[in-house]
Amino acid sequence: MTTEDTMVDVSQDWIQACSVQEHFMRAPVRADRRLDLSVACRQLRALGGDCYDFTWLADGCLAFLVGDASGKGAAAALMMAGVQASLRTASLFTRDDLPALLRAANLQVCFSSLAGRYATLVCGVLDPDTRTLRYVNAGHNPPLVFHSEGSIDWLEPTGVPIGLFPNASWQEKSVRLHPGDCVFAYTDGVTEASSPSGDEWGAAGLLRAAQCRATESANASVCSILGAMDDFSGGIQRDDTTLAVMHIF
Repeated sequence: MTTEDTMVDVSQDWIQACSVQEHFMRAPVRADRRLDLSVACRQLRALGGDCYDFTWLADGCLAFLVGDASGKGAAAALMMAGVQASLRTASLFTRDDLPALLRAANLQVCFSSLAGRYATLVCGVLDPDTRTLRYVNAGHNPPLVFHSEGSIDWLEPTGVPIGLFPNASWQEKSVRLHPGDCVFAYTDGVTEASSPSGDEWGAAGLLRAAQCRATESANASVCSILGAMDDFSGGIQRDDTTLAVMHIF
């Protein structure tokens, strides 16, 4: 086999790996009058450690995940693929018990990953009928809930990242939403975007952009907020970046 043949094989393997990663990220394929949802993921490289997953459940609730594996590139992508696979398998047995879901997945990740590798994530279940959002936050950037009357909530971590400690546990929390409320879930590539002079956009930058765009459609909000982030950073991306927006009706 020639060097050129080897390069072609590697290129094809890379393309297939990227396709597999894209397949792991799912957004709802059906619209719902109670919810407007949009999500964007921009990996720094062809493969990356950010992920999202949104799935309608049989009872009409929406399960969601936004996560970020430590590191970058292929190693982070493999780590996150293992986390997602563990969560999906564990969900078959833990049903709607979110802390049990994370405990089961965490054990699998701890025993199958290299030492020092971990992932932060926020996962939850939104009931569009009652507008109740139940969630667990495993060391992840706190999602922003912008209420229509102007108040805000930050969904702070309820436990440590996945993959660090086999006996770790997480607490489930909930927040009641109302028509006109917006939920912004994101990875640290959003808040850690930096300007050419080295200033960080931070949670304050996200909050300013979210407040300005809360009345737009979810898709317009995602585009506008990432656009504001790009303007701040001069269009230079330094980390995997994911932003999901849920508008409640």
